[in-house]
Amino acid sequence: MTTTVKPARVIATPAALELIERLRGRYGDILFHQSGGCCDGSAPMCYPQGEFLVGDGDVLLGEIGGAPFHIGAAQFDYWKHTQLVIDVVPGQGGMFSLDNGTGLRFLTRSRLFSEDELAHLADSPT
Repeated sequence: MTTTVKPARVIATPAALELIERLRGRYGDILFHQSGGCCDGSAPMCYPQGEFLVGDGDVLLGEIGGAPFHIGAAQFDYWKHTQLVIDVVPGQGGMFSLDNGTGLRFLTRSRLFSEDELAHLADSPT
């Protein structure tokens, strides 16, 4: 199979899109930042827009459910060969993430890009 368009660096499952819509209905515009570890492991964290400052060292990977999805540059360098697939599973969300208290938590899965997909991505980082 040959890819003729640049693949998305981040996508979301239908379950994740449903939770995103619920959170947007409750909190308004939201954004995601892929955690680099520490307290919440490598969970995708969800925040109200304007309450999380995206830094110069963050990379915008794309959007899921109308919400921008950012990742730190060091994390991007590590994950650049993969497509991030944002899903939800039962559990407790990150301490500061909006999914906390919903009974669900966002989870990052990934898949390796094919050689053809990587060639299409080589022209730009995101």
